[in-house]
Amino acid sequence: MEKILLTGASGFVGQELRKKLEGKYELHILERYVTGRYGLDKNTHLHYANLTDYTAVKKLVRSVRPNYCIHLAAISAVSFSYENYIEVTETDYTGTINLAETCYRENPDFKQFIFSGTSEEYGTTLRSKNKKLKEESKLEPNSPYAVAKVAADYYLQYMAKAYDFPYTIIRPFNTYGRKDNDHFFVERVVTQMLKGGPVTLGDPNAVRDWLYIDDHVEGYVKAINNKKAIGETIQLCTGKGYTTKETAEKIGKIIGYKGDIKWGVTAQRPLDAYVLIGDNSKAKNILGWSPKYTFEEGIRKTINYWKSSI
Repeated sequence: MEKILLTGASGFVGQELRKKLEGKYELHILERYVTGRYGLDKNTHLHYANLTDYTAVKKLVRSVRPNYCIHLAAISAVSFSYENYIEVTETDYTGTINLAETCYRENPDFKQFIFSGTSEEYGTTLRSKNKKLKEESKLEPNSPYAVAKVAADYYLQYMAKAYDFPYTIIRPFNTYGRKDNDHFFVERVVTQMLKGGPVTLGDPNAVRDWLYIDDHVEGYVKAINNKKAIGETIQLCTGKGYTTKETAEKIGKIIGYKGDIKWGVTAQRPLDAYVLIGDNSKAKNILGWSPKYTFEEGIRKTINYWKSSI
């Protein structure tokens, strides 16, 4: 049974990806500290280390000798990164370097490093709702989080040129379907509406390409041991964009919400992306991936979960 080292398994995407991988691989999970959040398959093993501690990461990789590493762990809250830029940079950039370098230097059996990028790396590149971002579009990161992710991308590309390092960058767009966090936009709208409101939000005009969690996870699954994906950056997205106002109204229509939506209430970021809509042609061609869920289908599943939870 081949080995996968998975970081970020206690996070939103990682929890769902772990369920997909268990039983199919000898799964090794790297965590910073004990969480006790989930039960484990008999072939799943927990390890503890801080990604910023090179010696600890090296010891772990040398011990596990994974065939694949899927690196999801990051401090990913964009708003948090503006005030906590040192911590975010150390974790998201330096931590990625430590993990990638040790996978290369300490593990002769290593086959692929799959890294989680983000559509936030494009920043303010796109201004029109009528255009789509492609993997080669200009990167204009506009937060410490996005800057750290771009820097990590470039480091992996350097390693590929210098050492033929087998990386794959997966660059997902805005994902929804959380089951334990209502801080993010879609979940915030859903939970506030289900509670009867009022709904308090920020900018009504930002345009986003909403990706349901199951589609997001399937992209990683299809990238594992995919030789065509080596050395590639691949977007996961639907190719359809909605303003945040349109998004909230669609959710309200499905729920049957009759209350007030108040815009411009929540704090604005120092900088924000105007439009994030992706082109998924590369994912279709290389991974054989395409989104299975329409926005309405994904929203209904999200609403049904929170109905039973609230």
